[in-house]
Amino acid sequence: MTALAGPSANAFWSASLRRWNAVCWVLFAAMAVGLAAMDRPGGSRYWALALLGCVVLCYALLDRFPDHSLVRPHVYLSVLVLALGGLAYLRSSYAALFMVTLPHYWMFGRTPRASMGFLGLAAATTLAGSWSRQGWSLEFFSETLVSTLIVVAVGVLIGLWAHSVVAQSTERARLIVELGRTQAELAEAHKRQGAADERERMARDIHDTLAQGFASIVVLAEAARAGLASDPARSAQQLRSIESTARENLAEARELVGSAPQQGGAAAGSVAQTLRRILDRFAEDTGLTVVADLADVACDQQTRIALLRCTQESLANVRKHAHASTVGVILTLRPYRVELEVTDDGAGFVPEESTGFGLDGMRKRLAELGGRLMVTSSVGDGTRVLAVLPMETPKDSDKDSDKGRGVTG
Repeated sequence: MTALAGPSANAFWSASLRRWNAVCWVLFAAMAVGLAAMDRPGGSRYWALALLGCVVLCYALLDRFPDHSLVRPHVYLSVLVLALGGLAYLRSSYAALFMVTLPHYWMFGRTPRASMGFLGLAAATTLAGSWSRQGWSLEFFSETLVSTLIVVAVGVLIGLWAHSVVAQSTERARLIVELGRTQAELAEAHKRQGAADERERMARDIHDTLAQGFASIVVLAEAARAGLASDPARSAQQLRSIESTARENLAEARELVGSAPQQGGAAAGSVAQTLRRILDRFAEDTGLTVVADLADVACDQQTRIALLRCTQESLANVRKHAHASTVGVILTLRPYRVELEVTDDGAGFVPEESTGFGLDGMRKRLAELGGRLMVTSSVGDGTRVLAVLPMETPKDSDKDSDKGRGVTG
């Protein structure tokens, strides 16, 4: 019966109409029996039954054939208006038909304005029919006019209230649908952002580990090939460094794909000990003088990895760009923070003009942990890189700063 109210009917009216439909047939049958058994004999009875039959026939066609080209909802309401006027003129149960069909004006009117228009027409034809029969009598004013206006007023109020409820329900349903769509879009956006963040993290890790290792292998291989004839011992040492770097890269690759437990520079020993091994390898590979002042810092794994990666990236920049002779590395534990400073006496650069991935990757890595990176450099004056990371509790930096000191050359 959903289609009875037409394609524009909402779920509220469709459900209401399904329930009211069965009631209407019972009431129509009762009215027909009443007209046939209790109405005054004569032609008026047959006219009344004929008018009621027209209403019932139109309602049945609308029920059975909702898309019928002739009987549409507004056609049915027009027939109902005329039938009410005729029954009022005949004084044959028009009030009962008015009460029975009152919900139909709102169910089939499509819009509140159309519903109130048809209801007003029904009231007007009813009053016109009664006036034609009664004239300006006391009975017309006291019974017909007052009761009809009361019924119409109540019908209008109930109908408008029902339409407001339907409008609110429709708006709520629309908002729920939009909310669901927005949540789905937000979830998809979070998924895409998560994938992008993971790709960026992987790119940063590859740059900080494998890319630097491969760059070191290339430099060592070129140096070893150049010194094969003139300095075989040095070339042999460089080949051993290539082998060691390749093994470390393999361990880093396994760590990145999760096929092996965490190994290499971020696993064994304290931060100071791990940095010492990195600096010793760097001095051995490059021949540069490395001065280190390393405090024995106890920190969590994320802070530890960030310090090591910043050191590796800074040393890689020195190797590739600085043309320096001396590198200084200072790891200091201060109240509520740890500082890593890497300096060189190389060619320097203009930090604002830097477009490489390394410095930007260090900034992002430190920012994820609440830290910051400061780069100070100018052409010809070397470079100073300072990484600062927060610590959960203050430590006695004076006591720890004496540990791990040393010079590697």
